[in-house]
Order: sequence, then C-alpha cells, then structure tokens
Amino acid sequence: MRLRPRSVVDLDLDSPDGPVLSLRPAPGGPAPGPGDLYALVRLRGRPAATVLAHVREGDDPAEVLGRLAREQLPDAAHAGPHAGPHAEPHALPPRACVVVATRERADQLARALDSLLDQDHPDYDVLVVDNAPRTRDTEELVTGKYGDRVRYVREDTPGLAVAHNTGLAHARADVVAFTDDDVVADPHWLTALTVPFATDPRLGCATGLILPARLRTPAQILLESHGGFAKGFAPRLYDPLRPPADEPLFPFTAGSFGSGANMAFRTRALQAAGGFDPATGTGTAARGGDDLYAFVAVLSAGFRLRYTADALVWHHHRESPQDLRNQAFGYGAGLTAYLTATLVRRPTLLPALLARLPRGLAYARNMTARRDVDGGGVPGAHGGHAHPWPRSLSRLERRGMLYGPVGYAKARLRMRGSR
Repeated sequence: MRLRPRSVVDLDLDSPDGPVLSLRPAPGGPAPGPGDLYALVRLRGRPAATVLAHVREGDDPAEVLGRLAREQLPDAAHAGPHAGPHAEPHALPPRACVVVATRERADQLARALDSLLDQDHPDYDVLVVDNAPRTRDTEELVTGKYGDRVRYVREDTPGLAVAHNTGLAHARADVVAFTDDDVVADPHWLTALTVPFATDPRLGCATGLILPARLRTPAQILLESHGGFAKGFAPRLYDPLRPPADEPLFPFTAGSFGSGANMAFRTRALQAAGGFDPATGTGTAARGGDDLYAFVAVLSAGFRLRYTADALVWHHHRESPQDLRNQAFGYGAGLTAYLTATLVRRPTLLPALLARLPRGLAYARNMTARRDVDGGGVPGAHGGHAHPWPRSLSRLERRGMLYGPVGYAKARLRMRGSR
C-alpha cells in the first residue's frame, strides 16, 4: 500500500456543529490546499479530534474539513469512558521551569525555543541542558541569540535521564516541565499543562497531547498510523489509591500515561521519587524508558497523574526507514529497561509485577503483533492502524524487549565505571 504524503493543518470550529473559525497550517507547514490533509480539529481553540480528507482541485479545504469534523465531533467531543470534567480550572498556574535537553541539534532547538518563549503562561523560565556536547553550537545559539531569556547548563555525562536530572536540580520553580528539541509548543501548552497543579495538591505529574508536525515520508505516516505519541483527546486522571478498572496492569502500562516530549512534574514530587533513573533514556545502553520510569516512580510515591489534550505540542517525527527501525527497537528496549529499573530501585513492587506478569506477557505479544488492518491514510482516531505494521518492525520491538534488561545493566555498569 502506497503511503501518500499529507499536509498537516489546524482547524478551529465555533462548536461541534458550528462554523469554521480558522484554518491554518501546522507550525511551519504549507498553506492548506488540494491534496491529502490531516487536520487537528479544535473547538474554540481546544483540541477535540483529528480528521482526514482528500481535497480536490477547486474545493474549499475549510468547507471539506468542516463537514467531516461536524460528522465526527458529536461523538468525539463528548466521548471516552475516561472523560471527566474537561473544563480547565480557573486558577493561576504555578511558577514553572521548562527544561529542554539537547545534543548537537541547534537548528531544531532554535525552532523549539522560539515556541517556548511565546507561551501565555504568566510566570516561567526556559532552561537548556546541553548533553555531552561535541561542539559549542548549542551554547553559542543559546547565549548569543537568546541571551538572558534562556538559561544554559552543560551536562557532560551522556544520557537523557542524566540531563533531565540536571535540569531538575537547576529548576527554580514549583513545577518543572520537560519537552524535546524537535517540537513546536502550542502557545497555551505550558498553561494547560501546569494549571492542574494549582487545584490538585496530590497531583505529581501531568502529560499532554503530541501530534505530528509533518507527515511527508512513509516512516512518519506509518508511525502516526499506529498511534504515534498521542494518547487521545479524552482527559484522564490516574490515582494509585483508585486503580483504573480498565487497566489491570496499572501502573506498569506507563506508556499509556504520556510521553517524555510533553510532561511536567511537581518539583517536590519528582524529587521525592528520586528523579529519573540515570541508567535509562536515549544516550545510554538502555535506549529509552526514562519517562516511563518517572511516571511509575511518582505514582508509586502516592501522587496522581493527569493527562490533558489541551496541552499540545507538535512533534517532528524522524523521517527515514532506519529512524523507524531504531524507534521500534528502542520502544521495546525502553519498555523492559524501565521495568527492570523499577524493580531494581523499588523491589517492593515485585509482588505486584509478578501478579500481573501473565497478562503483561499477553499485552506485550499483542502490542508487537503484525497489524494487518486495511484502510486509508493516517487515522482520524489515533491508533486506528490504517496501514499494516511490517513484521520486521514487530521483530525489532521484541528483540528490544529482550535486550532492555541487558541494556539497563550495561548502563548501570558504565555509570559505576565513570564514577
């Protein structure tokens, strides 16, 4: 099946059955026109759904997308077994520090920083952690272009978790938010991500929506067709005192909580949980799992975790087939590496994990199965599996799962050796 490129656009409606308020490209993208389109649908600025459309020459893209959105929204706008109160609390968001860990990607970093400095949050700062740099490009960009608007810290030990812990140590705020250097943050992102901390004293972590900024290559389209990084549009609250009935593996299905490109923690909660495990994450032999470990660590410390689609970032997916293969292996490795890290650092969780092991193995088998579902383009509902998932990628995910504990052990040994 041929994977056709799609333009990513942003459609805002007045109401589920109302007129189009605006139609614009995703940040940095081309203007909406004829061809295949993937649209974020907002309701008066709030993300509500995604739709797909083919716009013919001479048709009005706003009219075509608006009609499709109205057909979908009566269900999508109110749907979801987890949809609780969706209205944003009327509260002043707490002071926040945004941490961006980066390594030798100054061009992408500049795009991300421009968006982070354009937030509507009333009280925040931005901190760049330059992780094991080979050149001074990042330092020169931050200190030269951004001056005192962005703080710069160098961390010479490689690894995303180490860099995040460095950011945590330098954060001077009630809430510390983390994102990546390959995103563009929506102007309301930081406010939406942090304001729940002002109204819920037991909230330890918040995560948000991640959508693709581009869908130009088969690798990008295939990744997004199988869920990408998005966790849907329904809000969700995870409470360790009231485990969700529909997630029997809770809290060990941390991948459903959110992703590291869009997460925030109450600073004292993340500190109480011990921060990130430095032997996990990109840049270590473990290959990933740093965000998943932190989610479970905070939940295990008794704090709650909230997901909200109102906190949106646009992510620039990697473009090549090799990138996708690396991601498939890394996902599998990160999953079992974080589980290993959790048991090594929190052995009291072993009985709970063993009790869930049979279902967990079935879950892992299903997660990496070849998904032969026919369909069109990137799904309007994330995880719609509109394109077959190659067997080669399933095998890589499973190899990654087998490798994850070994990778974590290697990372710990290297850290001991460096100390």
